[in-house]
Amino acid sequence: MTNPKTLIIGYGSPIRGDDAIGPLAADALDAGPLPEGVTVMSRHILTAELTEDIAAADRVIFLDATVEGTPGEVRVRRLMPDASAHSSMAHFLDPREVLAWCQTLYQREPAAFLVSAAGQSFDYANYALSPAAAATLAPMIERVRALLAEPLPAGAATRTGNLAPR
Repeated sequence: MTNPKTLIIGYGSPIRGDDAIGPLAADALDAGPLPEGVTVMSRHILTAELTEDIAAADRVIFLDATVEGTPGEVRVRRLMPDASAHSSMAHFLDPREVLAWCQTLYQREPAAFLVSAAGQSFDYANYALSPAAAATLAPMIERVRALLAEPLPAGAATRTGNLAPR
């Protein structure tokens, strides 16, 4: 059995303290051993240009910081496409909105997850995490590795068309 094609995208601003946890977790995962079929990207923001890469994956795992929850808390949640998850479009996209674009443009719906860590300080700091956020790096990576070891959820990675936009 072949491994599903998985895309991991860590995103966040490296100059906003704990917001850098997504890219830092992605970089740490990229440096370590990964199963076949896994690609890792580190970005400051999610943009429309990522839609084709996401649509080509069977599973996508987003890594990000959040202001929700207790600082240091790591959460994993399944994401579904949501065209109503509007963002400014001029600056960044919500991952659910990007998934909705994949659905509309490519008729593809990869299994999608968000692994988020609650930050404590989003002040200006170049890749400098608060102690609470720094402590989330290892648990975030463990959660991603656990997701990679799981089979795809039933009905995931729906392929109803090719990768050519309508």
